[in-house]
Amino acid sequence: MSRVGKMPVTIPAGVEFGIKENIISIKGAGGTLSMAQHASVTIQNDAGKISFSPVNDSREANAMSGTLRQLVNNMVVGVSKGFEKKLSLVGVGYKAQATGNKLNLTVGYSHPVNFDMPAGIKVATPTPTEILISGADRQRVGQIAAEIRAVRPPEPYKGKGIRYVDERITIKETKKK
Repeated sequence: MSRVGKMPVTIPAGVEFGIKENIISIKGAGGTLSMAQHASVTIQNDAGKISFSPVNDSREANAMSGTLRQLVNNMVVGVSKGFEKKLSLVGVGYKAQATGNKLNLTVGYSHPVNFDMPAGIKVATPTPTEILISGADRQRVGQIAAEIRAVRPPEPYKGKGIRYVDERITIKETKKK
């Protein structure tokens, strides 16, 4: 059995877990998340601990038990604590401004770049060169952060662009004569 799939997911106080018609739903302070249950994994709820086991001994069922367990764990953490990604802007004149659910980027183009945030995703700019994206769904938070980074990815010669806070850019040496 999968090592990840063996570990049970503990449900903290204030989070509700339910399965109806092969749809797993988790409700908490951060919102409600749901996903489809895979047919090759059985789920048992034992007094606040959710355990996952494969239906048969196939390799696919074994892998899906660990995958489903981690997806459910991400949903539980998301509705209780939430996820966040931090981006930083490096470059002269690069700035970001968040107003409501819109993000306005000025990153060296002739026009400003505007982003509309989907429902459930919050954006904040503590300083003009920092962007903080937060939400309950880990996949959506990461996808929005990747789309914002793709507007102006860091270039390898000066390091200018939008990057994750913990990202390291290796600077290339310029061409010599």
